[in-house]
Amino acid sequence: MAGLPAWAQTDDRWGALRGYPESRSSFERLPEFRVGNYSGGHERYIRHNTLRAGGRVVGWNDTPANDFRYRSGLSSKTPDAYLAQWPVTGLLIARDGNILFERYRFARQPSMRLQSWSMAKSVTSLLLGICLDRGLIASLDDLASRYLPELGGTLHGETSLRHLANMCSGADVVHARDNAILYPGALLGRDPDIARTVAGWNRRSEAAGQRFNYNELGALTLGMVMRRVTGGSLSSFAERALWQPMGAEAPATWFTDARGAEFNSIGFAARLRDWARLGQLVAHRGRSLDGKAVVSDAWISECTSWSEADHAVRVGRARLTQGYKALFWHARADGSRPAMHGHHGQRVFIDMPTRTVLVQTAVDQQGAWEPELLDMFDAATRV
Repeated sequence: MAGLPAWAQTDDRWGALRGYPESRSSFERLPEFRVGNYSGGHERYIRHNTLRAGGRVVGWNDTPANDFRYRSGLSSKTPDAYLAQWPVTGLLIARDGNILFERYRFARQPSMRLQSWSMAKSVTSLLLGICLDRGLIASLDDLASRYLPELGGTLHGETSLRHLANMCSGADVVHARDNAILYPGALLGRDPDIARTVAGWNRRSEAAGQRFNYNELGALTLGMVMRRVTGGSLSSFAERALWQPMGAEAPATWFTDARGAEFNSIGFAARLRDWARLGQLVAHRGRSLDGKAVVSDAWISECTSWSEADHAVRVGRARLTQGYKALFWHARADGSRPAMHGHHGQRVFIDMPTRTVLVQTAVDQQGAWEPELLDMFDAATRV
């Protein structure tokens, strides 16, 4: 061990002794670069667009829930004990504009934008709802090719927006297998092109609407549709239709391909408090914390209910204990617990009856942290 740097002689899994370094060459695999990359480092290495905050910021009230505890198994625990056990960078619990709990670890700060991974899909869902609200898209059951004629005759062009949003396109794509092809082609390669990747993915496993099959291509196709109907980037539309009307406090960023098109399956980074604002927007059925209508109640109802056309993604069908709808995950069959999920432990949990929101950002997903986090969230809805 003599002659090795101090960090190499210790169990410095997350890079603390090196000041949480960043790396251009490590997208998400090497643990020692995740803290730095997931809190701003990616923005120095990956193409992205920026969403500006507006002049109107909807503030929070800091009203900490003193002595908040939750029961997990046979133990009574505190959120701080949870944070000491798992590699979480930020944790926030809020309700009705009041922050009940907020902590940051690994030297992260409230001013940092934190990476969401696939929570970006739920941001895409809110933008899809706004397009429907404004009549830019006529129906969720339209084929994508109605808005993208160049996709006529392709698998994704001949799939309805509903089935794309529900991950039921019928495409022969396996998330764990095919991202090694999809990501270089559409985000990280020398000349990534989302439109080319979507148009060229034409292998089919089954008819659309038959089976839930989680993948990136459905959301990417929806992003293409929304860029077409809004006449600009998804980021510019999100800025003026969602981010600023919601009262965000700071800019957000979104990964893009070489042509400036958002890789809207992942890659949306924002402050923890702005992630909580998004959760509260859903909890308040499309209204900002100060009552401004941003997304319609009709879209929130669509995202939290299932028709016969959504049979493949009901709770218990999409997953054994989970459902899916319009790019939101669901823990309850009545739609009262929608959630945003992201790789390596990113979560926004929403309890519709109590309007309670929990936001977590993290750097790993190994271990039994999620059942305990849900126990904490259940307790928070009763505070």
